[in-house]
Amino acid sequence: MIEIRAHVEIERPAGEVFTFLADMANNPTWQKGMQECRWTSDPPLRLGSTYDQVARFLGKEIVSSFEVTEYEEGRLIRIESTAGPMTLDITRSVDAGSAGRSTVSAIVRGDSSGVYRLADPIMRLLVGRSVRADYRRLKAHLES
Repeated sequence: MIEIRAHVEIERPAGEVFTFLADMANNPTWQKGMQECRWTSDPPLRLGSTYDQVARFLGKEIVSSFEVTEYEEGRLIRIESTAGPMTLDITRSVDAGSAGRSTVSAIVRGDSSGVYRLADPIMRLLVGRSVRADYRRLKAHLES
């Protein structure tokens, strides 16, 4: 089991940050390797909403499906994979700070399968680096 935690402070109001984070169609703008994310359920975003994503990791195309399993408007979204090469459980929360700042916290948990399981120690390192870099990109994108 891989567990990665990331935290980043962003110079934007929490509501704006959460709205951006909760729209998975935005993922390709800040997550390296992410090629496409599209909602497979109708709006509005809510508990049970679903989406598919296509990403590239270690030179391979990875297609995964996700479901929103926990949702607190403006504060927290938790998504869990329902199909794909890795079991993923991702929780993102946004907390309001002072002077229009917000803090984004993420917990990414995953279990590899197949060929990825053989490389679990390396995967832990690579996924950790990737997740932390993604949240730095998120900060840069939202503050630009």
